[in-house]
Amino acid sequence: MTTTTDQPSGPSRNEAGARAWLREHSELGVGLLLLVLGVLVLTDALTMNVDITQRGPVGPKTVPVVVGIGLLVVAVLLTLDVLRGGRGEAEGGEDIDLAEPSDWRTVLLLAGVFLGNAVLIGPLGFPISGALLFWGSAYALGSRHYDRDPLIAAGLSLVTYVLFNNLLGVPLPGGPLMGVL
Repeated sequence: MTTTTDQPSGPSRNEAGARAWLREHSELGVGLLLLVLGVLVLTDALTMNVDITQRGPVGPKTVPVVVGIGLLVVAVLLTLDVLRGGRGEAEGGEDIDLAEPSDWRTVLLLAGVFLGNAVLIGPLGFPISGALLFWGSAYALGSRHYDRDPLIAAGLSLVTYVLFNNLLGVPLPGGPLMGVL
């Protein structure tokens, strides 16, 4: 007597079981991402060339090393929690409508704005590229105040430039406005 079952047999059953296990433990991907980022940050920090005159009690390597170690610690703790059965909160608790599709237009606009800033910061300098970044981000996220948004973006960019360049000592490219600022 032969019976048929809906269960796959052999290697396909093992693959289905592996996929189910990975689906139940998908947070391990976040742990892996954090681990990779931590290793990258630590590698960059520890191979950074620092001039002896730039060092003080807290050198330029300190923050990246602390961030890298923090990323590694969080990656290990998250992985251990997931392997012990911990689960992230379901998205039902979020203040979003799960029935709505993703807003790819906004995502692509923001990605374009950030990429444009990365390309333009060298030739135009931070004050101009930063203003374009802030205004473009506001536009991508839905603001349509064409009279006030560019002014706020320009002011935010100039304040950011002055804070980083003059107060914190982090040189940002000034571009054509270098002589004016």
